[in-house]
Amino acid sequence: MGLRGDGRVAAGLTTDGLLRLCAAALLFFGITIAGPSASATSAKQPAGGLPTLTTTHAVHILSSKEAARAYPVHLRGVVTQFDKKVDASGIGLFFHDSTGSIYVDLPGRDFDSLSAGSLIDLRGVTDPGEFAPIVARSKIKVIGFSGLPENPPRPSLVRILAGLEDGQWVEVEGIIHSIVDQDHHVFLQLIMADGPISVHMIREPGANYSGLVDAKVRIRGNSGPLFDLSRRQMIGAQILCPNLSAVKILQPTPEDPFKLPIIPIYRLLQWDVSPLLAHRVHVQGRVTLQWPGSSVCIQDATQGICAQTDRNTRLRVGELIDIAGFARAEGSTPALTDAVFISTGSDVAAPVTALPVTAEQALLGSHESQLVQIEGQLISRDLASADTTLLLSSGRYIFKAVLPRGLGGPETVTWKNGSVLRLTGICSVQLDAQRSVLGIGTAVPTSFRILMRSPADVAVLQKPSWWTPSHAILLLALALIVTLLVLAWVAVLRKRIRESEERFRHMALHDALTGLATRILLEDRLIAAVETANRHQTGLALLMVDLDRFKEINDTFGHQAGDEVLRVTADRLLEAVRKSDTVARMGGDEFVVLLADLLDPQIAERIAANIVKTLAVSIPFEGREMPVSASVGVFSALAGELDVDSMLKNVDVALYRAKERGRNCFVVFTPELAGVHKKRAY
Repeated sequence: MGLRGDGRVAAGLTTDGLLRLCAAALLFFGITIAGPSASATSAKQPAGGLPTLTTTHAVHILSSKEAARAYPVHLRGVVTQFDKKVDASGIGLFFHDSTGSIYVDLPGRDFDSLSAGSLIDLRGVTDPGEFAPIVARSKIKVIGFSGLPENPPRPSLVRILAGLEDGQWVEVEGIIHSIVDQDHHVFLQLIMADGPISVHMIREPGANYSGLVDAKVRIRGNSGPLFDLSRRQMIGAQILCPNLSAVKILQPTPEDPFKLPIIPIYRLLQWDVSPLLAHRVHVQGRVTLQWPGSSVCIQDATQGICAQTDRNTRLRVGELIDIAGFARAEGSTPALTDAVFISTGSDVAAPVTALPVTAEQALLGSHESQLVQIEGQLISRDLASADTTLLLSSGRYIFKAVLPRGLGGPETVTWKNGSVLRLTGICSVQLDAQRSVLGIGTAVPTSFRILMRSPADVAVLQKPSWWTPSHAILLLALALIVTLLVLAWVAVLRKRIRESEERFRHMALHDALTGLATRILLEDRLIAAVETANRHQTGLALLMVDLDRFKEINDTFGHQAGDEVLRVTADRLLEAVRKSDTVARMGGDEFVVLLADLLDPQIAERIAANIVKTLAVSIPFEGREMPVSASVGVFSALAGELDVDSMLKNVDVALYRAKERGRNCFVVFTPELAGVHKKRAY
């Protein structure tokens, strides 16, 4: 990973999957003028008629149109941060003088003498960059070492996120909650007084970053916006820090977080404890659930809590453990993030009794994060989910039960629709923070789900009824002979059975979260559309839509926020396409749109562009704005060229290329892209 030609950071790969970061670049902010201000230029006027700019401020305030005129630039100042560009054609660096900072695109490979703090003489020309004005076609001369600039300003997070400190050398203060340590880069999650921000720095060989977690620090670096390249819009911000020398520890990490006082779980969100929540807190309880590398839930004598953790150490259910993590509210109950845990060393794994509850009691929220036992009738499965996700009904309520894919077993296929099941697991309630009860700010529960630990958490109480439609029709036909009264009863019964079949069929063919068609229904409609197109000599198109950085939304805002993003995305997709088109959720954050009876391939491109525009609007959740964008692959073909497997393969290739091109865009499949799929396959 490295800096691109406009200062944005290119995304890299983690062992848990793609860690997709948006690009970072200098945000244009200033007064648009017809040319550079008189005070920002030198007296020298080159033969070409353009004055030489001698301060970073003079470059920074140029409009994109003016920057494209290639004003000559001659600056002297200090390097505050640099890194190799993604294409290895050179480096990108931030340059600072007394008037401010600017991004510099520096070609070449031999920069061994360059370091953060180097004093350089810089010559180049202005360029609009991919987002904001930069200095390009640069040449430098290292003339000494002055060290990093001292006493930078300390802006609020509000100013940074608003772009008011665009690219400037600043100082921020807060507590580090988590660290992602990659081969060449390190990402710190810093919680400032007014919110979180990511800090990015180049990894130093032999440096220990893990010891910074829970430390109060003061960090110097360049404020770098995260932006949407295709729309040239700011969607976030981060701090680009040169190295550990720019990090000052104000309050060190506690030597052992497990020596902190143990806090009862029920007290974590109370007023008396709130001053402690800026740092890790220490809780203790017995294990009720563990999804290795994802989460662990415990229960003490007061209530339960679930903690997000990346540790894979296997725990026994009922084992007494200590957890240290950062507390936050999820709905009306506490949860822990960036947690670590250790066993207390007790050899006794005391059983944790599951509390029997009804669906109505679970929905009230008083059993959040606790081990419960609940009964329900299996309606269907969420076929779009990678995990084993069951949909059950209990009275007038419908709820989900989730078993992660890695914890499943062959027993899961024996659970038949219509069976009555007894489930044991952790109760997780989803709340609507936008509504409140009686105006007192209490969030309204909207649904709940049961998080299971293994197939053993499912007990089949009753197998599906022998009464199938065919059996019912046979018996009712015999009953017609008896009396007209029985005939009336049969008519009523057949109507109820038909309605039940339609309800079950709809649940099986439509995604439970978004209401969209599932993969099964899409494939049926795609086959029918191909036959119709071949018969009428028309065409059709497929659009594959994938949300950008969806995992970051789940990690940052929580899975409830992720579900809200998927629901809103589904509604926006339906608004962006024609009424005759089919929108399906394929799984996770991937959607497919089928455009049938298509005569003009350009219609597919216009719809794809409309989808990209419609989805690139942030989504509000619990008082915060979640940035959202999507990449779209497009494949269209006429009669005689239609093949279901090839269409799905080619539209996937186009989507992959859209991701390569920076996301938040669409790419139309062409024969030249055919080799991309082979490259991915091998």
